[in-house]
Amino acid sequence: MKIAVVTDSTAYLTEQQVKDNHLYVVPIPVILDGQVYNEGVDITTEEFYQKLKTSETFPSTSQPPLGEMLKLYEDLGNQNYDAVISIHLASTISGFVTTLKNAASTIDNVQVIPYDSGITVMLMGYLAMEAARMAKEPDATVEQIIARLDDLRSTIDECFIVNDLQNLVRGGRLSNASAFIGSVLKIKPLLTFDPVSNKIVAFEKVRSLKKAYARAEQIFAENIEKADYPMRALLIHANDEAAAVAWQTKLRVKYPDMPIDIGYFGPVIGTHLGEKAIALSWIKDFTKA
Repeated sequence: MKIAVVTDSTAYLTEQQVKDNHLYVVPIPVILDGQVYNEGVDITTEEFYQKLKTSETFPSTSQPPLGEMLKLYEDLGNQNYDAVISIHLASTISGFVTTLKNAASTIDNVQVIPYDSGITVMLMGYLAMEAARMAKEPDATVEQIIARLDDLRSTIDECFIVNDLQNLVRGGRLSNASAFIGSVLKIKPLLTFDPVSNKIVAFEKVRSLKKAYARAEQIFAENIEKADYPMRALLIHANDEAAAVAWQTKLRVKYPDMPIDIGYFGPVIGTHLGEKAIALSWIKDFTKA
């Protein structure tokens, strides 16, 4: 069975990772001061954060044109693919994967399986790369790959730390009440994707950035203790690589045998989290388990 793997630009994979895994990446549009940019095509992450500093309006995001997605699927069918697994950002922060699920049945020359990653950023990228690895096996089946993705998705967890909650509030991703408390009392809320709703929620509040880092590390350590499988960590930053590297260095001392990667929040996700946001996240180590 010949299986193609599609994902979107919020996976924030490198060009080499995309090439090595034979992935098809669809850019997500971001709108800044009335100008539409295709993430990773018309605007780089560095350019986005630079423009954000002088923008007159709050940025927003959109879905890729459905017609372009359907054409991509049809083209893959014409390349003799039997199935397409299309892995996209969480349906709770974008309606993209739901749109694809509703439209998948209109493609008649290839089986299209839209998959809700329940997350985004490099965590979703991990899922796409693992799906692509499995798809290379001559006896691979869609059912086996989806089962593997489900298993890995269930092991993902994260703690987000943001400097300004207003971005999440304006984008409709967090309540105004939470933003009010955070801004007035100088509280740093820890955010996560709620495991039940998959929505971004503030689950705990601490009084300083230092304490927020410490609490995130504590939660991470507790998860390591409970896990019966090897894990890998991922630090994700919004235009603050130095902070991510410093945190990575610290964690590598504590966990010398654990892979600890660095990813980033590009324009689409950075629109909602804001510059200098950072996250500590983790997943089952798919290279071992």
